[in-house]
Amino acid sequence: MPSSVPPTFSDLMTRCTRSAVHLEMRDSYAVDYEQGPFADWRNGFRHDPADRESWWRPWLDLVQQTTNRGVSVRRARIVSEPVSEYTRFLYDGTFTNIAAGEQVRWLPRRQASALALPGNDFWLFDDQWIHWNHFTGDGNSAGGEVFEDLAAAALCATAFEAVWDRAIPHDKYEIHR
Repeated sequence: MPSSVPPTFSDLMTRCTRSAVHLEMRDSYAVDYEQGPFADWRNGFRHDPADRESWWRPWLDLVQQTTNRGVSVRRARIVSEPVSEYTRFLYDGTFTNIAAGEQVRWLPRRQASALALPGNDFWLFDDQWIHWNHFTGDGNSAGGEVFEDLAAAALCATAFEAVWDRAIPHDKYEIHR
């Protein structure tokens, strides 16, 4: 059941004490071919590993603050292969997430077929709070929703760990075009 006064996403990251896990199951998110980071990437822009100040802020700062407190932040991405152009964009920028302290793994979608997965992408904080991510058919955000429901949290935790166990660490995953 939805919480009557849900915390914000930043509150959840700031308040968690043990873990924050994120499961991504879409092949693209809010693709803008004309402007923004994806368009820049398509036009040849790549983040410079030596220029941390140019990376995505304030997200990476929040992740780094969270991991510096000893919280484990893990992200698993289920991807179709060959991967979409958008997934290549994500892959190319994932080194920034890792530099901020996230652990990231990739699971080819065909290896997820026998897994029981929730219907939406989510963040799960300390195995208690769920931040569901809702999207329209074309990948635009349709808002988020915060739940504190132990049964749903258990489903998310079990699903995430099943994906994580099968997934390939970022430094070992090879993009299939």
